[in-house]
Amino acid sequence: MSDKLIIFDTTLRDGEQSPGASMTKDEKVRIAKSLERMRVDIIEAGFPIASVGDFESVQAVANAVTESRVCGLARALDNDIDRAGEALKGANASRIHTFIATSPIHMEMKLRMTPDQVIENAVKAVKRARRYTDDVEFSPEDAGRSEPDFLCRILEAVVDAGATTLNIPDTVGYNLPTQFGQLIYNLRERIPNSDKAVFSVHCHNDLGLAVANSLSAVLNGARQVECTINGLGERAGNAALEEIVMAVHTRQDMFSCDTNIDTTQILAASRLVSGITGFAVQPNKAIVGANAFAHESGIHQDGVLKNRETYEIMRAEDVGWNANRMVMGKHSGRNAFKDRLKQLGTEFETEAELNEVFRKFKALADKKHEIFDEDLQALVSDTVTLDNDRIALTSLKVCSETGETPVASVTLCIDEEEKQVEMAGSGPVDAALRAIEELVQSKAELQLYSVNNITKGMDSQGEVNVRLEKGGRIVSGQGADTDIVIASAKAYINALNKILVSVDRAHPQV
Repeated sequence: MSDKLIIFDTTLRDGEQSPGASMTKDEKVRIAKSLERMRVDIIEAGFPIASVGDFESVQAVANAVTESRVCGLARALDNDIDRAGEALKGANASRIHTFIATSPIHMEMKLRMTPDQVIENAVKAVKRARRYTDDVEFSPEDAGRSEPDFLCRILEAVVDAGATTLNIPDTVGYNLPTQFGQLIYNLRERIPNSDKAVFSVHCHNDLGLAVANSLSAVLNGARQVECTINGLGERAGNAALEEIVMAVHTRQDMFSCDTNIDTTQILAASRLVSGITGFAVQPNKAIVGANAFAHESGIHQDGVLKNRETYEIMRAEDVGWNANRMVMGKHSGRNAFKDRLKQLGTEFETEAELNEVFRKFKALADKKHEIFDEDLQALVSDTVTLDNDRIALTSLKVCSETGETPVASVTLCIDEEEKQVEMAGSGPVDAALRAIEELVQSKAELQLYSVNNITKGMDSQGEVNVRLEKGGRIVSGQGADTDIVIASAKAYINALNKILVSVDRAHPQV
């Protein structure tokens, strides 16, 4: 067994399948560059055949990333594989990840295929993918509920066809750690040509066991783990990259392998993904939560002061806490600003884009004494808009006082036409959002509204996340400002622009 554990990040593909977590092409490239700085081995950039936008996003990531291998997902269908191969043409190193369901319920109810037909299609798909790259990954979907004998048959066949990685997914999060680890061990032992492929796992978190199942698999010979930043993903999510990496890194007494991940970049990536998707990280989240290295108990505080290892098994600095502290202010120049954003993974295609973000930086510096990396990332997210944005905030005025009904006056530019309205509400934010909705008439339902401070201090920017639903489609919107009412309006408008864009997007498991 190799002593290297390959980290396969699927934040941009499986993570994006979380309702409301869709990302633009530019946002995917920003996250991909962050993953590359972290030294992630493989970045699954998307599902190219899902839509034109998905194809272009995978293509953009393939062209932007040079150090990590870029992967595209494809069902065991000719058109899927050809589309993935086309999207990955510009990659420095590429992989095609193809899959087909193998559990009895999936084969009978979804595919309506016999087991022999499934094997035939899997072999055909792998051979076709080899036309585009010599790095082909195969996944038997719902392997956790598949019959072991059939798994052995199909996996042996796809390795003979040219598959170099065998990914075993617990697609519905059904397995328990001991059971799943034993499955990996048995497959490696029973498949005659198992030594010709790397065994991988992709675990979902429906029972809260995704990380535990993945680690059990590693202890039983898996040498690739598919995971996402912050555990983002469908339903209850995927195995969290940061937890997998730090568990293996911290418990080298138990694991005979380790990753190449630069752990100091973990926190920055976590915050970037959270900011772009609008999925906030819970304070008690392992590794990247705000309380992950906080000690309130007097006994704990006393112990840590005497010796950190009494209550801390990792150093906060090792995962990026305080390591990425970069303070800028009103006297910081344009070149320093540009260079810091480049280090954070943001490069601008035009001088006009840079100038606009720099202008907002200077305006923020007049309101805040210190500007941190998180503020800069929020500025970029707040400035980079969709190519086909139809709504823009022109002005917002709110009147709110004790004992009086708050009133908001809002002016929007909608399809290049200015419109203005005044509305009352139960509070200043409610009044502002009611005014926006009165002008847009989206008829979308507000499902979530949350506010978080981006950095510490009384002058911190507030970051607002909203989630809208219309016709079964869910989108998230984000906005940041030192004025929480303006941040709320920005977030709502950001979500409206997404919901007004017509999207015809396929799901890989349908």
